[in-house]
Amino acid sequence: MEQGRRRLTADDWAAAALDAIGERGLAGVAVEPLATRLGTTKGSFYWHFTHRDALIEAALALWERRFTEATIADLAAETDPRARLRLLLTQVADHAGRRGAAAANLLASADHELVAPVVRRVVRRRLDYMIELFQEIGFPPETAERRALLGYAAYVGHDELETRLPGVLALGGDTGRDDGRLAAYVDSVLELLLHGAPARP
Repeated sequence: MEQGRRRLTADDWAAAALDAIGERGLAGVAVEPLATRLGTTKGSFYWHFTHRDALIEAALALWERRFTEATIADLAAETDPRARLRLLLTQVADHAGRRGAAAANLLASADHELVAPVVRRVVRRRLDYMIELFQEIGFPPETAERRALLGYAAYVGHDELETRLPGVLALGGDTGRDDGRLAAYVDSVLELLLHGAPARP
């Protein structure tokens, strides 16, 4: 029986594969254990996918949609670029570690033939988005690019630390604590990234 008689979709399998990547990297994407996790059989897998690589590709596409395109779309309602940047930094810091494990493990597999083009595209998309934010704030293009690179490098480092050494940064985030440390951290990062920014119009 598939999840209380609900027929599993390709996205169900992709989400389970993405979770497995977060736990064990690409090696965690194995059909039989995923079928057990989903409460189904290998037949369900072969209904949606012809082989394991197709599932990995679906998981990568889901990761790109869920953690890049959806995030950017969610920020679109905020018209102030400084506020958008703060929201972005808060989200990525809050989701680091447990929910960011898939990203850390994908970066560790960035030389894999299936992973490489997706990771490169995602990193480029994220950097371009941040560059646009800094330009909207008023920085010239070259400065905007440097600030975006610095901000993104800080995010990747933060995510890696929380994934490999959970709790070492003691900022709360996915642990559920709300004692102000995460907000103070985001404020300090913003202060550095926006140092010398043009005055608000």
